[in-house]
Amino acid sequence: MFKGSIPALVTPFCEGLVDRDAFVTLVERQIAAGAGALVPVGTTGETSTLSTQEHKDVVTLCVEAARGRVPVIAGAGSNATDEAIDLVSHAKTVGADAALVVCPYYNRPDQDGLEAHFTAINDAVQMPVFVYNVPSRTVSDIEPETLARIARLPNIIGIKDATGDMERFARHLELIEGDFIYLSGEDGTAVDFGLAGGHGCISVTANVVPEKTAAVQAALAGGDAALARTLDDPLSDLHAALFVSASPGPTKYALSKMGLCAPDLRLPITPPNEAACQVIDAALAKALA
Repeated sequence: MFKGSIPALVTPFCEGLVDRDAFVTLVERQIAAGAGALVPVGTTGETSTLSTQEHKDVVTLCVEAARGRVPVIAGAGSNATDEAIDLVSHAKTVGADAALVVCPYYNRPDQDGLEAHFTAINDAVQMPVFVYNVPSRTVSDIEPETLARIARLPNIIGIKDATGDMERFARHLELIEGDFIYLSGEDGTAVDFGLAGGHGCISVTANVVPEKTAAVQAALAGGDAALARTLDDPLSDLHAALFVSASPGPTKYALSKMGLCAPDLRLPITPPNEAACQVIDAALAKALA
């Protein structure tokens, strides 16, 4: 149910407000391109600068726009466990298919704290939950042994692993028993992740070239490693360029060049500078060629 190319959707803005029409257009584009699922209000959705009500409204809008055609994995993380529970509960209430819960940031919980956080969410809401491990942003980092314990909880069904560490992934496979869904959160290593046993990628690049990232994941699902690498190679510069300045600035800039949404961001994220835009332009031209 949760596999393939899964866009971490941007949240478009217009005059400081969420641009609902542009968001629905992006959802339709992703479904038409073969997205395996949709992730609203993740990191790329600028969840950190949305109000709680805006966060919930975007999740609701995504579910309504998707109309059951693809699963919705709602971003629902917080560094406060009670708030994360509230967001997961809301996602369930409005019909999302799963929640994506990031490791608590800023607080720097230890491994016991991380396990307690996810256990509390598991116990509070009967809904499928993906653990989101991105230590480059959160500082806190779920060790493989801790993840293996969390994976035994009945509502914890998988992980978005944004470390790009293939040795860690191998350790996950070794320690975790039974069905568990492994999604990459790092476009640059998504092919290697898929070849090692991953089920898909929650992708930033999919915002920009959804048909191409879907084709890469389809090749992986079909066991054609050579084709997956051939299809992914022209995207390699774009994977990197979308992080040449603070994300999702480069992604929104690329989408604005394609006429899909405004490049508007919320502070403290600022638009890519001229040099960054040149890098993005070159990578986009290569990816679209």
